[in-house]
Amino acid sequence: MEDSRYDIAVIGGGCVGVASAYKIKMRHPGLRVVILEKEGQLAAHQTGRNSGVIHSGLYYKPGSYKARNCVDGRRELVAFAREHRIPHDICGKVIVATDPSEIPHMEKAFANGRANGVEGIEKIGPDRIREIEPACAGIAGIWVPCTGIIDFVALTRKLAELTASMDEHAVVLLHREARGFRHVEGGIDILTNRETIRARHIVNCTGLFSDRIAVREGVQPGLQIVGFRGDYYELAESALDRVRNLIYPVPNPAFPFLGVHFTRMIHGGVECGPNAVFTFKREGYGKTDFNLRDTLQALGYIGTWRLMMRHWRFGLDEYKRAFSKRLFLQRLRKLIPSLEMDDIVTGRAGVRAMALGPDGNMIDDFKIISHDRALHVLNAPSPAATACLAIGEAVNKMAEEHFKLDNDIPTSVR
Repeated sequence: MEDSRYDIAVIGGGCVGVASAYKIKMRHPGLRVVILEKEGQLAAHQTGRNSGVIHSGLYYKPGSYKARNCVDGRRELVAFAREHRIPHDICGKVIVATDPSEIPHMEKAFANGRANGVEGIEKIGPDRIREIEPACAGIAGIWVPCTGIIDFVALTRKLAELTASMDEHAVVLLHREARGFRHVEGGIDILTNRETIRARHIVNCTGLFSDRIAVREGVQPGLQIVGFRGDYYELAESALDRVRNLIYPVPNPAFPFLGVHFTRMIHGGVECGPNAVFTFKREGYGKTDFNLRDTLQALGYIGTWRLMMRHWRFGLDEYKRAFSKRLFLQRLRKLIPSLEMDDIVTGRAGVRAMALGPDGNMIDDFKIISHDRALHVLNAPSPAATACLAIGEAVNKMAEEHFKLDNDIPTSVR
């Protein structure tokens, strides 16, 4: 490494962290910027294990940070993908109601979409649903033509490539885990597993570990990250014709997760899922993965217990489906009744970082806070990948305000 002193150190090499570094470097070309990623590759966790969907902005409360950044971020993301030839497809999706009780929730989602400026959405009936997705059964639905699919790993790598190519003062360092911080005059020392890296300022974009990094840097975030694993099945090759693009259920606001859906993947295949179960390891992708510290921290937090008590029936059902292919299939058949056991095969898993307050409520909106010489992206749940460029711009603007960034003069720590 040529130099261990930087103006901005972005910790976390997922799409939000890399997009933040890209926007900061693009707006302030004189700054020395480094991206620190603990794994041997970028986008190894939430970015690389999500569904790959470009979300429209339909579900989110009008006026919320999520709603604004999803719609604006989606448009910027698609333009970026077109310009840089990132694999993507604006294929559209259907949101399907299968029971009359879901109609009010569907109407609310549609109203939110209209209020958020989601273009082209329309209410559809059973005939139109079958025209779009012949194997799908529903009594009503919403057609969302601006939704799509994308390779978020390729996106993240391209953003990192563009950032590093701006000049010799932009660097991506892999295998660098931030284990501690030491505040010094004019900057912060980042104590990694390999060396100490000094920066004037840091931006914490560590996803599943954002709360721990915040505490190590010296701020109490007022929330805790609790991991929830999502297991996927895939359609067997013989059943791939059952899904053309994307089929989603109507979201039930009484539950903290969206529910299982069908997603055509950008590089082929169709995923079915995910469920949502408490995980005993923050980066635990196997059903029996366990980490003592992660478990004790999650179960020692009052917010976790309050969430579980509030949604214990939902949680129990999700755990049953995690270990029962038959029960998982039953849920999938609500949308595609013709599916049989042999039509689905075990797929991959991901872990979602759920930010919980001590009252047990999920922190629903994006949350970014400043502290001394640091910005902490504490909560960036779905649709953060879709909105990553918009979030990156928001981080840049916060950095300009709180770090007093200078556009013209390199101000590296001496």
